[in-house]
Amino acid sequence: MKKALMEVLACPKCKGELKLEVEEGEEEIIKGSLYCPNCHHSYPIVDGIPHLMPPENSPEGP
Repeated sequence: MKKALMEVLACPKCKGELKLEVEEGEEEIIKGSLYCPNCHHSYPIVDGIPHLMPPENSPEGP
């Protein structure tokens, strides 16, 4: 995932701003997570791909 994508990504549940936590990579993030401070949910980044599936046990918003 390119770091520049942070400008357009949003939490799939609440549409809030995501915070990037990098474990591997710099401009091209290989491993890490995206954290939503509003929902308190983390979305993993694995092999450069952000997995932005909303939590299963949460009700869908409007």
